[in-house]
Amino acid sequence: MVALFLLFSVSAVAQPEVRRAHYNLSKSSLAISGYDPVAYFSQNKAVEGRKDISVVHEGLLYHFATEANRVAFRSAPSKYEPQYGGWCAYAMGAKGEQVDVDPETFKVVNGKLFLFYNRFFNNTLKSWNKNEQHLHANADANWDKLLRQWSRPR
Repeated sequence: MVALFLLFSVSAVAQPEVRRAHYNLSKSSLAISGYDPVAYFSQNKAVEGRKDISVVHEGLLYHFATEANRVAFRSAPSKYEPQYGGWCAYAMGAKGEQVDVDPETFKVVNGKLFLFYNRFFNNTLKSWNKNEQHLHANADANWDKLLRQWSRPR
């Protein structure tokens, strides 16, 4: 029983470290460049959050535009977190790569938030839309593979 408790405790502590190390964050562990994750769903637009309305969830710092959005996030964080650790969905699907995003280039599909790279005349959301089903399946598989690699004992 004690061994099981210790295993769970170590796993619970390690999870935020894995998330901070491999998710798309600023140096201060800020997720989605400070954009409000709930606003993508409730307003269907990217809205910058406020520093004074924030929450840390599993080691990741999120900002919110309103207190109501923070409350909504706290009640169901996994509903609002971006897919693939906040990395570009297209790059994850095309090559399994972790590529930074433009938080204002996004798509919500089936209750999931996907973020995309959009710089230097390269809007990967357009490429994603051309072959979404295939890229989505590849991105899911690539992300699962990365998560398994990161969680292996060293």
